[in-house]
Amino acid sequence: MSSSQAQAQFHETTLPKQDYVARIFGYAVAAVSVYTGIHFGYFPESSDGIALFALLYPHLVYFASGPFRRRKAYTTRQFLIHGDALLCGIFLGLINFPIEIVVLFAVMINTSFIVVGSLTAWAFCIISLVSGAGAAYLLTGYTQPAPVPYEVFVATAAGVGFHLALTAHNSYRQARDLIRLKMKFQGQVERFQALSHQVSKYVAPQIWESIFSGRRQVRLETQRKKLVVFFSDIVGFSALSEQMEAESFTDLLNTYLTDMSHIALKYGGTIDKFIGDGIMIFFGDPKTKGTKRDALACVSMAIEMRNHMEVLRQRWADQGISAPLQIRMGISTGYCTVGNFGTESRMDYTIIGKEVNLASRLETEATPGEILVSQDTYTLIRDKIDCRSRGNAVVKGFRDPIPTFEVRDYRSQDDSNERQFIQESEGFSLRLDRDQMTEAERLKAAETLEKAARRLRINHNADASDGTTDAVTESSTLRKFPLSSGMD
Repeated sequence: MSSSQAQAQFHETTLPKQDYVARIFGYAVAAVSVYTGIHFGYFPESSDGIALFALLYPHLVYFASGPFRRRKAYTTRQFLIHGDALLCGIFLGLINFPIEIVVLFAVMINTSFIVVGSLTAWAFCIISLVSGAGAAYLLTGYTQPAPVPYEVFVATAAGVGFHLALTAHNSYRQARDLIRLKMKFQGQVERFQALSHQVSKYVAPQIWESIFSGRRQVRLETQRKKLVVFFSDIVGFSALSEQMEAESFTDLLNTYLTDMSHIALKYGGTIDKFIGDGIMIFFGDPKTKGTKRDALACVSMAIEMRNHMEVLRQRWADQGISAPLQIRMGISTGYCTVGNFGTESRMDYTIIGKEVNLASRLETEATPGEILVSQDTYTLIRDKIDCRSRGNAVVKGFRDPIPTFEVRDYRSQDDSNERQFIQESEGFSLRLDRDQMTEAERLKAAETLEKAARRLRINHNADASDGTTDAVTESSTLRKFPLSSGMD
C-alpha cells in the first residue's frame, strides 16, 4: 500500500469514526443542557425539539455523508466541522446566549476546531460560529436571559468536561496511529530503496535515475536522437574460454566487465548491454552535452579502456593467465532510434539504426588494440584526438565503402599544428590535413606540391633573369620540399 492510499484509508475510516463518536457526545451535551433546563424550568418545554434534533443529528449526518467521504474524505470532514460550528452558534442564539453556557460551549467547540489542525480552518470555524449566532439573533431576537440554575450549569460543565476528555483521547489515538503509519511507511520506504537498488543493477544508472526521478515514463515509446555508439570485444576470448575452467573464466570476465563499466560510467556513457565479452555503450541519451562533447567523451573512454588493458594483462599474468588479451573497438556517430522496445510487460531500453550496425562493423574491422571511428566521429574529434586514416572499408550491410580512422592518442597543440596546415591568399589556397589522407594520397600531394613549387620558382626566376638558374632552383626546391617532409 502506498502512502497516499494509506492516508486516504486513514481519512475514510479512522477519522470519520472518531469524529462520529465525538459528535454524538458533543450534541448530547447540548441535549442534556436543554433537558436539564426544561426540568428545572429554565427553558420552555417547547425547547425539547432542540434536544431531540441534537440527539438525532450526529447519526443522520454520519450516514448521509458516507458517499461523499468515500470520494472526498478530507473535504467532507472540513464541511461537517463547519456545519457543527454553525449549528452551535444557532443553538446559543436560540437559548438567548446565557454567558455561563456560552463560555462552556465556546471552550468545547474551539477544542474541536483546534483538532482540525490548521489556523486558517480554525478561523473559518469561528466565522461559522459567529454566523450561526447572528442568524439566530436575527430570526428570534434577543431577550436578557435569566441566571442559569446551578444544576443546569453543572450538567453542562460535566458534559463539556467529558467531551474534552474524549477529544483528548481521540487526539492521542490519532497521534499514535500516525506514528504507526510513519513507522510502517519508513519500513516500506527502506524496503523499496533496497529493492530499487537491486533493480538498478539490471539497467543503466542514467535510465534508472530518469525513471525514479519522474522525468521518464515507462511505456513503449521511441525518439530519434544523434548518438555516439561504441562497441568493443576481446580478441581471442572465445578460444581462451575453451582453455580455462569455468570458475576462473567467469572471474576473469566479470573483472573485465566491472572495470570497463566503471570507465564507461566515469565518462557518462549509457551501458546498453553486455554480449559475452562484448560491450555496447552509447552517449547522448538520456543526457547529452552536445554531440561534439559526447563524441570526445566516448573516444576518451575508449582510449582509457585500451590503456587499462595493460593493467588487466599484468593482473591476469600474476594469476597465471599468460594470453596477451587485447580489445578492439568501433565508434560511429549519427541519428539512431532510442527508447523502449518490447511489450507492455517486458521492455528493453536500447537503440537501433544503421549507426549501431556501423559501430559493430568497425569494431569487427579493427585489429587488436585498435580503435576505429567513422568519418562523422572523426570530424567531431580531430582537433583533440590524434587519428590516422585507415582508408575505406567494405563492411557488411553497407553498399558503399566506409572511410575509417584509427585513434592514436590525445593530440597536443604542437602536434595539431604539424598535422594541419591552412594557407589562403589572393590567387592561392592550401588546406592540408594529413589525418584524412592515405599514404598514397600523401605521396601524391607531396609530388604535386613539389611540382607547383618548381614551376613557381622557374617563373619567378625567368622574370628576374634569362632562366639559367632553373637547375639551381629545382635543386633548392627539392631540398625545401622533400617527400618525407611533414607528410609521414
